[in-house]
Amino acid sequence: MEIEVPVIDADGHLFEEDAALAEYLPPPYRGRPRFKTYPFFPTLDGFPRGMAVAGKVPETPPSVWMEFLERNHIQKAVLYPTAGLAAGLILDRDWAVAVSRAYNDWLYDRYTRDHPQLLGVALLPVQDPEEAARELRRAKTELGFVAGLLPAVTALHRGYGASDFDPIYRAAEELDVGLAVHGAPSRGLGFDFLPTFIQVHTLEHPVALLIQLTSMLFEGVFDRFPKLRVAFLEAGSGWLPYFIDRTEEEFEKPYRFQAPKMRRSPREVLTSGQVWVTAEVEERLLPYTLQLCNQDAVMWPSDFPHERLPDAFSRDLPTLLGRQDLSEEQKRKILWDNPCRFYGIGPEGR
Repeated sequence: MEIEVPVIDADGHLFEEDAALAEYLPPPYRGRPRFKTYPFFPTLDGFPRGMAVAGKVPETPPSVWMEFLERNHIQKAVLYPTAGLAAGLILDRDWAVAVSRAYNDWLYDRYTRDHPQLLGVALLPVQDPEEAARELRRAKTELGFVAGLLPAVTALHRGYGASDFDPIYRAAEELDVGLAVHGAPSRGLGFDFLPTFIQVHTLEHPVALLIQLTSMLFEGVFDRFPKLRVAFLEAGSGWLPYFIDRTEEEFEKPYRFQAPKMRRSPREVLTSGQVWVTAEVEERLLPYTLQLCNQDAVMWPSDFPHERLPDAFSRDLPTLLGRQDLSEEQKRKILWDNPCRFYGIGPEGR
């Protein structure tokens, strides 16, 4: 199928490897002996995610991504890590800073510098918000990255609504760059009694995103930083209408005083264009979500190369473009206009 609408993949992934990142580690870690048994990033959970199903893409060098874009008629892709999605679980603050910087340098050197179709998202060491803000500035101004990543699951025992994360939000506003809260780990979410990966994977993304968005909403992050835009990725979009109704109901109750930093209602915040989501191509609630929420704050993600076999990805865009319950304007917004605005891509596609 020929794709006539220009397309940006708002959420694709890389399979980063420790051996490659080791070359980019800053002092004092650079050049140290490395025990390959111990990974740079904590594991996502206790499931054998590293044992791939036959036929899945095992590596993601630039050539694999460029072929994927060409085959699916996609103009640009925004790249997120895989193992690095667990960076929030790192307990050593200095190591979190070092490995985040190494990942960002590797991403620039191996992918985005020589391939303008591939756009980088900075891994931020949220263990040290001041350092994370500095890394966001470096990634934007020196590396040309288009967003900063906040891991949805952390070992920090506080949500992103806490005021000590304000340096990150302040930098994002000053730079006019979006932030993305992206799930993957299931540790600490209360799923220990679920025995299979399919059960855990059903819940790990939406629950983690809901926890962080609830924290940010009721702690007034979006009121204190009115130019901030944050995408909550890889849980679809159908949860947002429910979340609006749920938080509106809570906000009307007597304990509203527990959210003193909020100056707007949850509905006003969540439909203001500050909160963004990605939508799966077959979501039956998508027309309703676009109507109730904000159709200018929804994007399309491939999630390539995760979860599915390669041929399955080629059906996504034809499915979305073939839907009769979405207007042509809505399709173009989801595929091009909205990711251009969120990621700060100019009208010329640069």
